[in-house]
Amino acid sequence: MEAPHNSPAAETAPKPAGTDPASAPKPAGTDPASAPNPAGTDPAAPDSAAPDSAAPASTASAEHGGSAGGAGTVPEAVTVALTVTSPEEMQELGRRLARVLAPGDLVMLTGELGAGKTTLTRGLGEGLGVRGAVTSPTFVIARVHPSLSGGPALVHVDAYRLGGGLDEMEDLDLDVSLPESVVVVEWGDGKVEELSDDRLRVLIDRATGDTDDERREVTLVGIGARWAGLREALG
Repeated sequence: MEAPHNSPAAETAPKPAGTDPASAPKPAGTDPASAPNPAGTDPAAPDSAAPDSAAPASTASAEHGGSAGGAGTVPEAVTVALTVTSPEEMQELGRRLARVLAPGDLVMLTGELGAGKTTLTRGLGEGLGVRGAVTSPTFVIARVHPSLSGGPALVHVDAYRLGGGLDEMEDLDLDVSLPESVVVVEWGDGKVEELSDDRLRVLIDRATGDTDDERREVTLVGIGARWAGLREALG
């Protein structure tokens, strides 16, 4: 489905003279050391009402489907599983996904060589109405396809040759492109997650071994509030 790779982004103000509380005379009978403590108010006793700062805060991972209660709740990841039986169906799936994409969306494609990542991206390009044929950008790392209809551009990135970490991708200026484009990254796991808290992961599984089986199991994982309605959007 896609050509194999050549493998291997309060200072303290000075006190006026005569205002040092340590040097000011104390009125008779006001020495706190000599005043009896009311029952139950021993200052040496620990304050049982103080919160325990060592207690761990409750956290949750959106990517793993967790949620934290109260304010700042992390939305659960939304998962949609699909079966694709041909390259034509994979491309059509890309066109369907394009209808729910908007500027600022980050799409991460995961799958082994020949799984259909570029075929899916080609459908995304057709659905978005961008200029230029969508092919694997392995040798240029990233390719920008401007919109022909005033919509978002498609930025197609192949991170196969890049090492881990966002630092190695800074020269691509993906953080600049993302707000006004749809950024699709192949082989982006562990490399581009810092670009956005909201992202769509597309995992493509194929039959292993020497086989001509074109059946693919596609799992869409919508992470963040942006993708809470993924199932409904795909209809």
